Amino acid sequence: MASSADISVALVAGEVSGDMLAGRLLAGLRPMLPQARFHGIGGPKMMEQGFVSDLPMEKLTVRGLFEVIPRYREIRAIQNTLRDRLLAERPDVFIGADYPGFNLGLEQQLRAAGIPTVHFISPQIWAWRGGRIRKIQKAVSHMLVVFPFEEEIYRKAGVPVTYIGHPLAEMIPMEPDQSAARHTLGLPDSGKVVAILPGSRMGELKYLVEPFLKAARLLYQRDRSLRFVVPMAGERQRAFFNELVARHRMEDVPVELVDGQSHAVIAASDAVLAASGTATLEVALFKKPMVIAYKVLGASYQIMKHMGYLPWIGLPNILARDWVVPELIQHEATPEKLAEAMWTQLTDEENRARLRQRFTDMHHSLLRDSSKESAQAVMNIIESTRQQA
Repeated sequence: MASSADISVALVAGEVSGDMLAGRLLAGLRPMLPQARFHGIGGPKMMEQGFVSDLPMEKLTVRGLFEVIPRYREIRAIQNTLRDRLLAERPDVFIGADYPGFNLGLEQQLRAAGIPTVHFISPQIWAWRGGRIRKIQKAVSHMLVVFPFEEEIYRKAGVPVTYIGHPLAEMIPMEPDQSAARHTLGLPDSGKVVAILPGSRMGELKYLVEPFLKAARLLYQRDRSLRFVVPMAGERQRAFFNELVARHRMEDVPVELVDGQSHAVIAASDAVLAASGTATLEVALFKKPMVIAYKVLGASYQIMKHMGYLPWIGLPNILARDWVVPELIQHEATPEKLAEAMWTQLTDEENRARLRQRFTDMHHSLLRDSSKESAQAVMNIIESTRQQA
């Protein structure tokens, strides 16, 4: 293969999660291609690896359907401009880091023009919107996946695929130190701690803070020694949380707000009440019992319900293919039911031991050197393309 100085790799990440994924991939790829040019759109984790962002990643970061609509033309213009640049440049490979609404469309156009495309990571087509597989077949030369069961889906669809493990499995220790985490947070070693993770998005906070805090109040009435800790994603979330506490007159619920440090909060806890999402996988990797809740606007839930394919929404249950932890959805996510389910997670020692073993097995199944595995998959594509040229 030619000198790495002749190699160009284009990447696009549109959100913090994609920046983290692409940053890890670049950390593995940079030593293999020390002089290669890495550019596109990305964030600070990518830039730490010598990546040059042609536009600020914030130009693409939009959450929610109604926030996308007024910015559709702007984002589409960015996609078209980037497409034209890449078609002219013809990089050795294009890598889309998550952000499928933007990246899959771009990948389809680049691949049609003969540019190899890698997508990292798979959209959750196994959970909903399975029809996306047809677009992926046209858009993606190679898919990198973070869950073992995803490999078979893509192989059956004829899409080359590599399972690289989940980066979180490397970041979270196999045996978390609860005592050290409590010391970090200024919590006593004795007594039970409940972590409350209502999500970082305003929509999640809007629907889950009230039932979560009312459930905490019911738990506190049963055991006055309980402590409740809530990590806050930022000042905006903290202000909104406090506003909801005041609006619903729940100042009597003894919760401690912590800036960030969600991993320390989970590690310090005995059980976790969590909004459905990636946080539930983090809780499982910390080997903690949990109750998962999901609540959105009724119309949105009905649409998602009809488009979904699995009986579970929580990642721990999806990975286990079993109801290992409770899920309370929409009207089922009442303070009373949340509190009762959490009490079982706190007090049933046999259940706690069973979950610890299930989550340890899950951790082992997800543990790979994801940086090295993803980088090698990309290198194989570059080498194959160069040999064919």
